[in-house]
Amino acid sequence: MKNPDHLAPSNTRAVPADRAVATQIGLAAAIARFAVAWDEADSTPDLAAYLPESGTSEFRRICLIELIKVDMVNRWGRDEYPRRLADYVAEFPELQSIPLPPDLLYEEFHCLRRKGLPTDRAQHAETAGPAPDTGGYRSTLLASPRAYGTLTGLDVGDRIDDFDLLLNLGSGAFARVFLARQRSMERLVALKISHNHGSEPQMLAQLDHPYIVRVFDKRLLAERDLKLLYMEYVPGGTLLSLLQRAAETEPGLRSGQLLLDVVDEVLGEKGIRPTESEARDAIAALSWPETVAWLGRRLAEALDYAAQRGVLHRDIKPANVLLTVDGVPKLADFNISFSDHIAGASPAAYFGGSLAYMSPEQLEACHPQLPGRAEDLDGRSDIYALGVMLWELLTGRRPFDDETDIGDSATSLERMLAHRRRGIRHSDLDELPLDCPATLRRVLTTCLAPRAADRWASSGELAQQLELCLDARARDLVDPPHGSVRQRLALKPVPVVTTAIIIGQVLALFYLYGHNLTLLNIHLPAAGKPTFTRMVAIVGVSFHVVFPGLIIYLSRNVIAVPWGMRKGRRYSTEFLARTRSDTLACGERTTRITWAGWVLSLIVLGTTVLMVSELSAGLVVNIFTTHLICGAIAAVYPYFLVNYHVVRWYYPSLLLRGTTTAADAEQLGKLARQATRKLLVAALIPPVGAALGTIFLDPSDLRLIIGSVIGLTLGGAIVFALSFALYQTLLRDLEALRRSVSQT
Repeated sequence: MKNPDHLAPSNTRAVPADRAVATQIGLAAAIARFAVAWDEADSTPDLAAYLPESGTSEFRRICLIELIKVDMVNRWGRDEYPRRLADYVAEFPELQSIPLPPDLLYEEFHCLRRKGLPTDRAQHAETAGPAPDTGGYRSTLLASPRAYGTLTGLDVGDRIDDFDLLLNLGSGAFARVFLARQRSMERLVALKISHNHGSEPQMLAQLDHPYIVRVFDKRLLAERDLKLLYMEYVPGGTLLSLLQRAAETEPGLRSGQLLLDVVDEVLGEKGIRPTESEARDAIAALSWPETVAWLGRRLAEALDYAAQRGVLHRDIKPANVLLTVDGVPKLADFNISFSDHIAGASPAAYFGGSLAYMSPEQLEACHPQLPGRAEDLDGRSDIYALGVMLWELLTGRRPFDDETDIGDSATSLERMLAHRRRGIRHSDLDELPLDCPATLRRVLTTCLAPRAADRWASSGELAQQLELCLDARARDLVDPPHGSVRQRLALKPVPVVTTAIIIGQVLALFYLYGHNLTLLNIHLPAAGKPTFTRMVAIVGVSFHVVFPGLIIYLSRNVIAVPWGMRKGRRYSTEFLARTRSDTLACGERTTRITWAGWVLSLIVLGTTVLMVSELSAGLVVNIFTTHLICGAIAAVYPYFLVNYHVVRWYYPSLLLRGTTTAADAEQLGKLARQATRKLLVAALIPPVGAALGTIFLDPSDLRLIIGSVIGLTLGGAIVFALSFALYQTLLRDLEALRRSVSQT
């Protein structure tokens, strides 16, 4: 068996997985008894006598396949009346109703090769893939006969190799886990003793991550066909205990404290007393959906770390998640020896493991008649399994609870595949708790998408999405309430930004008209007025065409990408990062372009004024500084409305896909600093504008524009108050988003 529930605590109540473990144990025992019979009997033992008399027809067929392997190897190895597969098919009707399993063909192929007999390569290639090299042979037996007796005979107090066995932590069909003392290093370790079946590369021991159980090393006991894998001891039990307790607890009573209670109960049984800590206080304050997201975020980060190093887990389930004294999850038992159809064609090889948590493509790889292959799986299959486990933890049941009675393997797998390919239905969402955030619902349904391409692109992206679930303000920004104004306007930047710019321009033009144009109308000579009027028209038209067009051009991706995402388009990580950067730069970019436009118009119009008139120096300075004040009004006053919309209603939509980096957090912090500076400028515009608008004027001119100065002062105070309110909301939003993206 590939994926035994070997880390399940020995004191846990029975769950459906226990039935699978019992099946595995029965299978291992049958193989061991038949192997012993071959070793001790004077004559060829009768295979049929070792087949189980009880159990399902599928279990009998699985046992038959494994016993044939033992029988075939012994007959060909001892020349005891060698038999071909056709002989077994003729004797046992169970084999006549299904195609011959590839692992049986694989074993026969090597029996013939070792004897130097011709092999039917065509049959092998058609059913089990290319013929393997003789030197690369590895037994496909699901259990080692030699290891079985030793493994079942181990008990607390025994010594094996360098280890004293102190406490039984859990057991499965083909593995047992003990708390052990390693004599040579004088340290406590978790020792997994298993059948030496499959292989785990040395890379596993190099996985050093806070949410992955640290594997120290492994040893092989060749004479007993056992493998010893020793790792750090994590004393808080497994997620299986938490899952069972959560299923027994009323939904309204579940919280982060439930996680700590389960851990403390396990620790108490081992004589360990946890100490108070800030981490435990933070967990206790979480709601149940937040607790699930908190656990999932750390496991997703562990999967991402491993995937970046070429390691996939392929066996995500509650029994493989250990808990520390503070409730921190650690992923254990990376099953990186996932084999192709030859080494694991029988679906029974996975039955005792995690059929219930497998992705559609992994289930297809288990099916001997379907084209999917194990080597084609990637990290998105682990994402699916993690989604199933988190859904189960959140609701108390799996989204596809259909593996209890496996029945006929091909039929069972096809039925399970059909359920998973259907996806999560709307009615399934009713199982989620009432306090489940919309963000967590979206995250889980994306994890459980039938097509791998529709899931999160990486576990790192999933980790960031789960982090959003932990901040109420951030998740409300990313997933606004259904039907809210913010949801309806979330992806409509052009109307909002355009309105903000127009408001700024109108306020600036009011002041410009009431101040500068009033003075110029008095002081410009009649001969120069037509020229000035034409230049004003040219500048006005150019300003409202060129500069808004430039703003739209520089923001083209900001407008297009979220719409494309809603239509299902995919973008590269780099392109999404640039778009997020452009989006956060919208407010500053609009301010600078608008300011540049007013400065250029001042150069053109100011030059025109100087050419057509001879104004006093004080009047020229007044007109020029007032024009700049108008430019500041047009550039700064829209800034807060633009950024309020971008940060609250637009940027969060870009967080629905793509992996954020430290650059995102830095830019969010930078935008907060820019907003503070802009608020200071907004506060200074009325007093500075009033001072510069009056200090250089004669009393006669001052009477002409005093109304505009008063309007600037009062209007500026009102706009500043509104800007300050937007600024406060903007800072809170920026901080919530920054916390979320900087945690990953």
